[in-house]
Amino acid sequence: MQTIKGPGLFLAQFVSDEAPFNTWDGITKKAAEYGYLGVEVPSWDTRIFDLDQAATSKDYCQEMAGQARENGVEITDLSTHLQGQLVAVHPAYDAAFDNFAAPSVRGNPKARQEWAVEQVKKSITASRHLGIDRTVSFSGALAWPFMYPWPQRPAGLVEEAFDELARRWRPIFDHAEDHGVDLCFEIHPGEDLHDGDTFEMLLERVDNHARCNMLYDPSHLILQCMDYLDHIDIYKDRIRMFHVKDAEFNPTGRKGVYGGFQSWENRAGRFRSLGDGQVDFKSIFSKMATNNFDGWAVVEWECAIKHPEDGAIEGAQFVKDHTIRVTEKAFDDFTQDGADAGANRKMLGLD
Repeated sequence: MQTIKGPGLFLAQFVSDEAPFNTWDGITKKAAEYGYLGVEVPSWDTRIFDLDQAATSKDYCQEMAGQARENGVEITDLSTHLQGQLVAVHPAYDAAFDNFAAPSVRGNPKARQEWAVEQVKKSITASRHLGIDRTVSFSGALAWPFMYPWPQRPAGLVEEAFDELARRWRPIFDHAEDHGVDLCFEIHPGEDLHDGDTFEMLLERVDNHARCNMLYDPSHLILQCMDYLDHIDIYKDRIRMFHVKDAEFNPTGRKGVYGGFQSWENRAGRFRSLGDGQVDFKSIFSKMATNNFDGWAVVEWECAIKHPEDGAIEGAQFVKDHTIRVTEKAFDDFTQDGADAGANRKMLGLD
């Protein structure tokens, strides 16, 4: 067993045009001030990080990592959530997702997809330049509009969607293999990979590719009424990243899993700051320790109620309080004698 790294903070929800959140120097200093030891970087936000430079220049990566260390934090990983979303977009979502792309490819789904694939590949290359062996993304979605089986889905529709998803991601996994980097999908509603079954559907189609892995975030599982603890045991060999995010699910006679098109604060299922929701983090951190998880515990703040700065400060302490410093010896070692085959046989009445 080994002690989990952390706390880390996903910076996506904190970058803004206001100082100190608009520069790499300012935001990393602020993260350290909140109590964090690491930061997960949204690779699409050029206010703090230039992915093109990172993919082509080791010097740039060393400069960014060095400045972060001087300010008290490490770079835990790079995120391509927005770009990964664009690897596979159903036409129903073209307009909604178009602003995730560079202006030069907006309105052109084919060019947008090609751009997105290159972006994810660049994040893999940049991760290797940073000395990091994992990165996180979304899978995108072709089948999601047909998630509920009404009207009845034509035979083969879902299978074809996942065949195509595999065709698009397989070259990216191969690129990840060439660079020694694991690509971890955040299992998330709105993506074709939104639970264990769908993850396995892709995994099977890419021949159980070693670089196809998972980011574990219990908040997205509790809102689907899944057993989020059993999920850890099932996928422990594929879970390579961990978002520490809380949530609660309080169904009523008016609303349930689908949310009734209500705002986040009025949904039955909603994200909460750490400690304010229903997720059993004591059990999660115990399972991560016993499963020998070697990554970071990264706080992703998304709360319908609490101010982000309060959520961030409380989140750092929450992770510290839940981190288990794993033992190096068994509690009953003092009672053990060395192995003695003769004595063992005698105790068993065999001699």
